[in-house]
Amino acid sequence: MGAGPLAGIRVLDMTTVLFGPYATQLMAEMGADIIKLEAPEGDVTRHTEPARNPGMGAIFLTLNRGKRSLSLDLKQPAARDAALAVARGCDVVISNVRPRALARLGLDSATLRAADPRLVFCALVGFGQSGPYAQSPAYDDLIQGIGGLAHLAVAQGAVAPRYAPMALADRMAGMHALSAILAALLERSRTGLGQEVEVPMFEVMASMVLGDHLGGMGFEPPLDDGGYARLISPDRKPYATQDGYIGVVIYNQTQWERFFAAIGTPERMTTDPRLLNHTTRLRHIDAIYAELAAILATRGTSEWLALLQAADLPCAPVHDLPALRADRHLNESGFFQSEQHASEGALTRMAAPVRFSAHGEVPRLPSPRLGEHGREVLAEAGLDASAIAALVAAGGLILPDSA
Repeated sequence: MGAGPLAGIRVLDMTTVLFGPYATQLMAEMGADIIKLEAPEGDVTRHTEPARNPGMGAIFLTLNRGKRSLSLDLKQPAARDAALAVARGCDVVISNVRPRALARLGLDSATLRAADPRLVFCALVGFGQSGPYAQSPAYDDLIQGIGGLAHLAVAQGAVAPRYAPMALADRMAGMHALSAILAALLERSRTGLGQEVEVPMFEVMASMVLGDHLGGMGFEPPLDDGGYARLISPDRKPYATQDGYIGVVIYNQTQWERFFAAIGTPERMTTDPRLLNHTTRLRHIDAIYAELAAILATRGTSEWLALLQAADLPCAPVHDLPALRADRHLNESGFFQSEQHASEGALTRMAAPVRFSAHGEVPRLPSPRLGEHGREVLAEAGLDASAIAALVAAGGLILPDSA
């Protein structure tokens, strides 16, 4: 520990699955000490295969590097007292446990902040707690649906709404949680006081979707039903070539001129009134993108990449997952790294994508076994050896078999 811009910041992480763990993963990559408080059965992602060993699934390994695991049975009063002792030594507590359940445990924001006004408490919720959906459950799929993202597929020509094939809502909300926590810590450095921060998934998704697609609904009365025409054009997609697919973005006036010059028809820019300027192109974007798709289908991917790169036009191959793992840039830039895990053996891990000039790469602990750091975390919180032993004997503190 002790390296990175968040060195010295200690976080009690009472989150599971992805939204919260992603936020604390980002904090761990910046040097924060993340204490992951888990139930006796562990975070559910521990049990998401593929895995070499039970309780160490691939998603868990990716999301929880750099964290220390403390596993307590909070149904036991002594275990709840231990969790409170750990919380008292933290700068930040982050939780996606429902507020009422936290209050019953005495781990809610009001209780913890009354004992330590400097504490930053981050409540991760599905919906803002001042609205009628406050108590509704929230999962990534549900938020993609109610937040308008899934239905954008229909606007782009799909026969039915569909979810993005990744936990997009969880990860976007996790990034918002990180930025909110950092802002609260910055304010604390000026005022000496912490605060509660609420991060709702629904509002995050709505702000992201409508940031692009509010469109004419932002006027009163509305000018249209919303939607940014370029983004939802049916032919805004990876383009089929003779032998595969290619990503191409031709956006501004100079790029369109270079494109038609590169394919030998520079006169198109003066003879086609749809190409006159940015406004006219957007008015006819569906037809223009459909024609672009037809042109790109006439040659192979490698030929197009060479031609477009020579013309300084934005283009890229379209990777599947194995191709992404084998990507030359990611491998030569050090994004993929080898790790030797004590229980899982050889692993590939991803380096933090953000770099700070004042720091080298932040050393990160390997992803923890369930309860691996229980003894040391409780000792740091002030519990003596006999109190820790009593918790173990009562089943309140869960340790790995070898601990």
